[in-house]
Amino acid sequence: MNVDFKMIGKRIMTQRKRCGYTQEALAEKLNVTIGYVSQVERGVTKISLDLLAEIASELKCDISILISGTAVETESYYLKEIEDDLKQLNERERKLVSSFIKLLLDNREK
Repeated sequence: MNVDFKMIGKRIMTQRKRCGYTQEALAEKLNVTIGYVSQVERGVTKISLDLLAEIASELKCDISILISGTAVETESYYLKEIEDDLKQLNERERKLVSSFIKLLLDNREK
């Protein structure tokens, strides 16, 4: 799996704007240059996990939001993960998964 630094950068920019920070303000809080923040947001430079965690902390969001676009704890994360897995299956395998889900639903405690 490749890391999409452009998407991570876009998510950082989105969160930064939601928080009302300029690139300059975020750079100051992180003790980096404005140019570096710009490069990270454009996906030009690879960002370390340590700095990504620091950015998430400053922007008051879970690091998983910046990496994958959803928080790990949310239901949408699991739905996205299941959707991604289903896309890798062929039609017969998808039918089996669907049958299994129906079986689970029919046998739940009510």
